[in-house]
Amino acid sequence: MPGAEPSARDRFLRMLALIVAGEMIFSLPFHLPRYFRPSVLETFGLSNAELGDIFAVYGVTAMLAYFPGGTLADRYPARRLMCASLLATALGGLWLAALPGPGTLALLYGWWGVTSILLFWAAMIRATREWGGSAAQGRAFGLLDGGRGLAAAAFATLAVWCFAWFLPEYDYEIGYADRARAMRAVIGFYGVMTLLAALLVWRFLPEHAPRTAHGDGLVRGQVGAVLRRPLVWLQALVVVCAYCGYKGLDNYALYAYDVLGMGEARAAAFTAAAAWLRPLAAVAAGFAADRYGAARTVLALFATLLACYVLLAALDAVPAFIVLVYASLIVSFAAVFALRGVYFALLEQTRVPAHLTGTAVGLVSVVGFTPDIFFAPLAGRLLDAAPGMDGHQDYFLLLAVIAVVGLVVAALLSRGVRAAAARGTRGAATS
Repeated sequence: MPGAEPSARDRFLRMLALIVAGEMIFSLPFHLPRYFRPSVLETFGLSNAELGDIFAVYGVTAMLAYFPGGTLADRYPARRLMCASLLATALGGLWLAALPGPGTLALLYGWWGVTSILLFWAAMIRATREWGGSAAQGRAFGLLDGGRGLAAAAFATLAVWCFAWFLPEYDYEIGYADRARAMRAVIGFYGVMTLLAALLVWRFLPEHAPRTAHGDGLVRGQVGAVLRRPLVWLQALVVVCAYCGYKGLDNYALYAYDVLGMGEARAAAFTAAAAWLRPLAAVAAGFAADRYGAARTVLALFATLLACYVLLAALDAVPAFIVLVYASLIVSFAAVFALRGVYFALLEQTRVPAHLTGTAVGLVSVVGFTPDIFFAPLAGRLLDAAPGMDGHQDYFLLLAVIAVVGLVVAALLSRGVRAAAARGTRGAATS
């Protein structure tokens, strides 16, 4: 019945569809280079800098797509937008399976920058905010990212098994043909999962348009209203710093391979196993955000990341420090995953009106996800300039500096949120 409250079963299935779709949309562009970084470099004949430049092409097209995607999300049903996006992204898997050269690969990532963002990202965030209502934003976004983490870990584990199945038993026996065959199997696996995600979205998300009037004048008014909100800009800067931390995880498999001495399959398995922390960290952060406030939770997480990155930048991976090295890697995984679970919960605490959700997400995303453009090229050049331990320590020093910036911005945001809450309380008392 139109207007009826969804049942608990319907709410569960809607969140399930959002979770699976929210992870599979990025599986082809990002799971392969995250979990299989050494093998991707070998198979496609890339340096770290070249792969970083390819990611930058994705970042440029994604940045162009975020803001118009936000206005689309405020006007059209999430179900239709997300389903079309998943189908278009899955088609790119056929292109990737041909193992193209660097130039063609850059074009493919440009395609994915549009298909995975324009019709998808803001629509998913808006659907999640509607799912959580006014009282459970932390839990809604914590469940979304925690569930995405569970999906990522489960599918990455299956992908690692698939990859290992097609490789010889010993690393020294691996040739180009073996690696290419294994890589195509993983690409096919993720392509099929992306198509299945589209089916879940079409089946379980409701078919209703956002309760927002149409018209170009209204859209311009919405954009202006969002641009005039200082706390939204601070939230965008929080996302910049947090997303740098997330992009930083892309090189952990390479660190395990170069510094910790793991083989290709074992390095992939290490990062896939660490991905199981994501559901626990994101859901725990969501509950913390609902209890203590999203801004305060973000502040504590940046402080944790700073401590981990300083240790990793300062310590050699020698037996005397190896426990601290592994502990810092694991805690930084958890802290990054926790940040991702709550930074969009700030929309409620910064008092963004519900009808401006998509537009606000567009602004926060177009600023917040700029690391898609600059982080990978910068990191790739750092690692190529000093191969081995030195390059990785420079890399973690860069992440530490970014964490300091995140800490400062989160402190300013927390103060702004308290001031806005105080003004709201005084206004309510005098009305």
